[in-house]
Amino acid sequence: MTLRFTEVCIDAADIQVLGQWWAGVLGWPAETTDDGDVILRAAVGPDWLFLAVHDDKVVKNRIHFDFTPDDQQAEVDRLVALGARHVDIGQGDESWVVLADPEGNEFCVLAAEN
Repeated sequence: MTLRFTEVCIDAADIQVLGQWWAGVLGWPAETTDDGDVILRAAVGPDWLFLAVHDDKVVKNRIHFDFTPDDQQAEVDRLVALGARHVDIGQGDESWVVLADPEGNEFCVLAAEN
């Protein structure tokens, strides 16, 4: 028996808004599923499926995404302009930048690879 990693499920208060926000960040197409969820179709790797929840996010994520850009500062500036915000989760002075999406889900923008 084998397993194939097909989806990352992301809980969201407003799946349309958050799904469209991440679609703009990643440049992936978003569509609404037959169940009314929002899915981003990844060219490579698992799709992102946004699921509606009614409870608020109250603690730091137990899992998060890391992104490696060509230019860290330019990408951080772009993401903040799109609505991300800087967050301090106790990371200290590191080479990565911790941001949160509009619903508070943390993610990291790593230093560019040389």
